[in-house]
Amino acid sequence: MTGSDASPSPDAAPSFRLAYVPGVMPDKWVRIWNERVPEVPLTLLPVPAADACPLLADGGADAGLVRLPVDRTVFSAIPLYTETTAVVVPRDHLVTAADEVSVGDLADDIVLHPLDDVLDWERLPGRPALERPATTADAVELVAAGIGVLVVPLSLARLHHRKDLTHRPVEDAPESRVALAWPEAATTDQVEDFIGIVRGRTVNSTRGRRPAPSEPERTRTGAAGAKQRKPAAGKGRGRDSGGASKSGGRRGRPRRRS
Repeated sequence: MTGSDASPSPDAAPSFRLAYVPGVMPDKWVRIWNERVPEVPLTLLPVPAADACPLLADGGADAGLVRLPVDRTVFSAIPLYTETTAVVVPRDHLVTAADEVSVGDLADDIVLHPLDDVLDWERLPGRPALERPATTADAVELVAAGIGVLVVPLSLARLHHRKDLTHRPVEDAPESRVALAWPEAATTDQVEDFIGIVRGRTVNSTRGRRPAPSEPERTRTGAAGAKQRKPAAGKGRGRDSGGASKSGGRRGRPRRRS
């Protein structure tokens, strides 16, 4: 699908397409969107981590919850949070005796390295497997079969949870950062609205987009203002209009008749 084919028609009703990678939970932001922008439908697009940026670049989504890094010459990105890294192991593995482990504790283990790994390793820990699993899900199956262990972001460890497996935090492993990203040349009003939501802005935030008041509201405001500015009866013509004093008499003493 080309970018022109994926992009909505200029005459189409407004919509917002949000891609998200495995492990990311957009539910809270989607709920706030539906409360604030009910007239614009939001479509969720689950996508593998490696395919998120190509999808955005081709116009297949308006924005995405992705894993950094991204090409900053093409995309704008707002980092949202950094994930804890965890090792997935069988429940009877030695590392389960500790609350937290280090990369060095895995030196004697076969550490699986799936092709869709999202961690930026300078050097892989442990012993390498004979082959790289195609996906994280495949690697989890191998861990369950007792073939090795797997180091992933905590959200992926939870996503692929099994009763026969558990996980422990790894204190000195690379971490994954999640960000909101979108093509810099395609910053739409809907993207701006979603930026405000993920940044925690209130609906009346001065930095968010606020709808202009409707014509009846402006008319009522103007009428109210005019009513407030209307002078009270007996005021606005000078202090002594017609030469009368505040008491209604004339200045000076009255003339006596002869």
